[in-house]
Amino acid sequence: MSLVDHVSLFVADYERSKAFYVRVLEPLGAQLIMEYGRAAGFGHDRKPDFWIAEGPASYQTAGDLSPITPVHLAFVARSRAQVDAFYAAAIAAGGRDFGAPGLRPEYHAQYYGAFILDLDGHNIEAVVHGPG
Repeated sequence: MSLVDHVSLFVADYERSKAFYVRVLEPLGAQLIMEYGRAAGFGHDRKPDFWIAEGPASYQTAGDLSPITPVHLAFVARSRAQVDAFYAAAIAAGGRDFGAPGLRPEYHAQYYGAFILDLDGHNIEAVVHGPG
């Protein structure tokens, strides 16, 4: 069982970011599951565990969002091919390279990941922890 039930990233342009993540998460088998106002939930098996939202949220002021503070988020991939496809889809959707697909032995011998800066500068990654 995962420690985290879901996570949200705040974005500057909801429609643009929603289109970006629809394309980027498809190679990982994730899809847009639900929308709630200016928030979109993505995941597997009808369970949204990754959200994007255009703020402010109920606990934020408009000043909290300017500028958006980038975060790092790693998505689970089931194979190296999924990591490669994630990276290609993200570049095609307007993401910026932050580390092409490859082994990262400084983390561990089978760590295979790719890093992208999304449309708001969030550092997103797809990673598989094995030879797959």
